[in-house]
Amino acid sequence: MKHGYIRVAAAIPEVKVAHCEWNAVQITDLMQQAEQQQVEVLAFPELSVTAYTCADLFFQNELLEQAMTALQQILLSSCDLNVIVLVGMPLRIGQQLFNTAVVLQRGQMLAIVPKTHLPNHNEFYEKRWFAPASASSVKTVEILGQTVPFGTDLLVDYGPVTLGVEICEDLWVPAPPSVQAALQGAGLLVNLSATNELAGKNAYLRQLIAQQSARTNAAYLYASAGFGESSTDVVYTGNALIAENGQLVAESERFSFSAQLVITEVDYDKLMAERMRNTNFFNDRHPVAYRRVNAIFGSVEFQGFHRTVDPHPFVPAQDKMDEACEEIFSIQAAGLARRWAHTKAQSLVLGISGGLDSTLALLVCVRAADRLGYDRKRIIGITMPGFGTTDRTYTNAVALIRSLGVGFREISIREAALQHFSDIGHDASVHDVTYENTQARERTQILMNVANQTGGLVVGTGDLSELALGWATYNGDHMSMYGVNSGVPKTLVRYLVDWASQQEASAILQDILSTPVSPELLPAGHDGTISQKTEDIVGPYELHDFFLYYTIRFGFSPAKILFLALQAFQEVYDEAIIRKWQDTFRRRFYSQQFKRSCMPDGPKVGSINLSPRGDWRMPSDASIG
Repeated sequence: MKHGYIRVAAAIPEVKVAHCEWNAVQITDLMQQAEQQQVEVLAFPELSVTAYTCADLFFQNELLEQAMTALQQILLSSCDLNVIVLVGMPLRIGQQLFNTAVVLQRGQMLAIVPKTHLPNHNEFYEKRWFAPASASSVKTVEILGQTVPFGTDLLVDYGPVTLGVEICEDLWVPAPPSVQAALQGAGLLVNLSATNELAGKNAYLRQLIAQQSARTNAAYLYASAGFGESSTDVVYTGNALIAENGQLVAESERFSFSAQLVITEVDYDKLMAERMRNTNFFNDRHPVAYRRVNAIFGSVEFQGFHRTVDPHPFVPAQDKMDEACEEIFSIQAAGLARRWAHTKAQSLVLGISGGLDSTLALLVCVRAADRLGYDRKRIIGITMPGFGTTDRTYTNAVALIRSLGVGFREISIREAALQHFSDIGHDASVHDVTYENTQARERTQILMNVANQTGGLVVGTGDLSELALGWATYNGDHMSMYGVNSGVPKTLVRYLVDWASQQEASAILQDILSTPVSPELLPAGHDGTISQKTEDIVGPYELHDFFLYYTIRFGFSPAKILFLALQAFQEVYDEAIIRKWQDTFRRRFYSQQFKRSCMPDGPKVGSINLSPRGDWRMPSDASIG
């Protein structure tokens, strides 16, 4: 395993019905390919040794004997391979025939799992040939000179990874065996299947597999029969699907006429992190303990990476943009509207800088007012020009306020800040932290006092990324009466404002989007442009949001986060730059908890929030290595 990943594959061989020797050759060829590509777990379809569609040929001794010979050949071919292989075959035990999954590695059969639920409706007739798992009382079977554990109560341990096995129909029933396997510790669930194709069925199947992986906080490896199966009455398209905790991460080409090997990595660390956080996960564990068998585990430092790592994990997929943005805006507006109605405030007061965060906050305020049926004039947008305010941001702030029809005030902070410098004996030409924070606190004082004056509620504009980095002045812009953006990271703020600009083709919003992020607390350049650019100081927000997501959501180690960042941003930043800003993130994140420990209320929007009353409880004086 590399950084907690295990490389898995679903193999769809081309088969010939009842031609076991041919099928064994196809299976062993794919096994060799998988080994060469450092696959650790490889699944074949249901009854892949014989083909699924043998029908009454399953009653022929000749077929069953040939299947055993083919299994022997597969075992011999696996002797020098490290990959764990799961193949499907019919197995006669006494006077009964079972549909089984054989788990093997290095010439040894580790376990044989019989199918629990046999479909016997519509186009399926399995009870005609096979006995269900419940019909057997044996715990081991003697096959090809090996004593092999047999039953549905078997798990395979491969180092830190535990495999559970089920077969086709087992997934489609109300209580799949994989649920109990997961509750017993299996984090990689493997399904050997033979699902025929019907119009519309594939979409349901994909949802089913994704949901089962989500329900069990597991990876689900699914391999289904393909080309070569009999088309007497139905068609098999070779579905290979690999899901991880609700998301499909790899799939085959449907209707392929050739063999396929679908390879990807499963983030087993992430799955175990999810289970550790879900304290109810193991509540319904079956009282009967499962038997466990051990596979040979060796650290596989596989080369390359099949998965694509999203550089912007907080940002919704493009094809879900409208739905996601509408939902996020609605969550923010609903939280604010509830607080506004509860407090019976006469107004909402917020500072408008011409930057992204205050723009999003104002848009949310407008939506809340509209939903409550309140006059937009009850929203008071205040511009507070300071020493670093540029014409561009000032003009955008005023234009935005007027375009939305909300109340407007302009209150300069320059004279008040100069007076304060004089009062505390600070040289105004020294542009240090006192110089900057004086302005931030003066702006907050104005907002709070205007709120008192108008019976209002101060709406905070700071976002989740700023909270993570502590990029806020304590008791300055750090404080408000309700922080509508506190659950929205900077990359998502930009995405939401961009979406809003497209709804009304707003030139103002587009210019705000193209303006560098800045607190504008230092004087502008000689040409009147912004001199203080946040991302030049603390680093790119897209990197910090990436670090934040994997630190909080899954608790990944810095080494693993670096590995993922190198995959996600390989075309954007070199390793030295990523390491530099990761160090900055860690230093700031752990040192700035005291600001988060007393942050205002605000709505949780996504999977991560830093509220001390919600997702994140951390001592302010914690140390890191």
